[in-house]
Amino acid sequence: MLAETICSAAAVAGLGIAAITAYRKRYLSAARIAAYALVPLGLVMIGAVDWIAGTAFSPVAWAGFGVLGGAWLLFSSTRAVERRRAGRRETTGGAEQAAVAPAASSPSRAVGPKPQAGRAGQSAQSGQPAGEDFSDIEAILKKHGI
Repeated sequence: MLAETICSAAAVAGLGIAAITAYRKRYLSAARIAAYALVPLGLVMIGAVDWIAGTAFSPVAWAGFGVLGGAWLLFSSTRAVERRRAGRRETTGGAEQAAVAPAASSPSRAVGPKPQAGRAGQSAQSGQPAGEDFSDIEAILKKHGI
């Protein structure tokens, strides 16, 4: 009974603040304040406040929260172990099969042509190592005047 009174008083106070805000010609802010003010009143009207109060003092509900917390802990720990195993599998060559599709959660690797032995790891255009050809990036930057 006390919770319903407090929620109703908060709604009335919020609607009063919304009316003052609307009087100052700030209609968008007034509408937003009115929306927030009506939330506690709506919760009282649908019975959510009684449900929350009943849940807060129920030992069965707290046991249920404990069970949910344990389930979350099990889920997150198994995901951590799975990720750790997937990391080891990538370094060992992938001899084992994954329980989950590894392509969905692992980043893709770019497989490109290997540099030829005659260049000794240098690109033919700029003398930089083979993976660092920035000519296309430089062209884009020049195009935008950077």
